[in-house]
Amino acid sequence: MNDIKRLRRPSAGGYARGDETRLRIIEAAIESFGEHGFDGASTRDIAARAGVNAPALQYYFENKEGVYRACAEYIADDAWVIFAPVIEHATQVLADNGDVPAMIDAFIRIQEAIADRMFAKACGSSSQRLFFAREQAGHEPGIASEILTRRLKKPLYDVAAQLIGRITGKAADDPETLVRMLSLHGQLLMFHVSPRSTLALLGWTEITADNGEMLKATVRSQTRILLEHWRAERADA
Repeated sequence: MNDIKRLRRPSAGGYARGDETRLRIIEAAIESFGEHGFDGASTRDIAARAGVNAPALQYYFENKEGVYRACAEYIADDAWVIFAPVIEHATQVLADNGDVPAMIDAFIRIQEAIADRMFAKACGSSSQRLFFAREQAGHEPGIASEILTRRLKKPLYDVAAQLIGRITGKAADDPETLVRMLSLHGQLLMFHVSPRSTLALLGWTEITADNGEMLKATVRSQTRILLEHWRAERADA
C-alpha cells in the first residue's frame, strides 16, 4: 500500500468547521468499513453517509487508504484515553518493584480497562467493534493493524507480560508468559468480536451496566485465582 500523505487542513478561518466535517467523514467511514470491509466500502458511499461531496473527502484524506488510516488513528486516540492511566500505573508498579499483590491488582486494572472499552455502548455494538473485528480477522489492509498494534496493543501487551513475568518468575518474552497473558485477555475477547452468539447464549439483548459488572467480577475472580496459582507454582518450584 502506498504511503499516505499528511492530511491537509483547512485554513485557520475554517478550522472548526473543517474539523467537524473531517470527524463526520471518519465516523461514516468506520461504519462503512465495518459493514463492508475495505474492498467493499466505496468513497462515494462514505461521502454520502457523511453528508459531503466526494471532493471534500479527497480534500481531507486524498484517497480511501487515507480515510482508512484516519479511522484507525481515531480509534487508537479514543481508546488511549481509557488505557493510558492503567498502563502508567502498571509501569510505576514495575518501576517501584512492587509486591506480587500490587502486580496482580495492576494486571486486573488493565483487564478491567479493556472490559470497560469493550462493553461501552460507543463501541460494544457499534461500527467500531465491526471495524476492529475485521482487522482482527486479518482480511483488511495491514495499515490498521500496524497503527492499532503500535499505539494500543503493544503497550498493553508489553506491560501485561512484564507483570505476569514478575508474578511467575519467568521472562516477559517467555512463550509461556505470553500465552498466559493472551489467555487471560481472551476471557473478554469473545464478548467483543462475537457479541451476537455470546449474548444469545446468555439470553441477553445487550451488555448493560449491571450484567457488564457481573462479567467483570467473574473475569476478575478467575484472573486473580490463576495469577495466584501461578505465583504459588513459582514458590513451590
